[in-house]
Amino acid sequence: MAKAATKSGSKSGSKKGGVVAHPLYAVPIKACAATGNLREMKSMAAKARKHIADVQKALGSLEQSISKLGG
Repeated sequence: MAKAATKSGSKSGSKKGGVVAHPLYAVPIKACAATGNLREMKSMAAKARKHIADVQKALGSLEQSISKLGG
């Protein structure tokens, strides 16, 4: 499975400025939920919502490009 890239283009799991990027797919989200750590779960949920919004925006741009090409 390919690793997700952050906005800065670094690979998931790498450190930049003391921040570690985590892939936001089902396994880490489910693992986070299983910890029972409310603070961590809220943080993961916020990151997942932002990721989904970013993907939806990118998908909209992609669909516009496809439409312009007659697809």
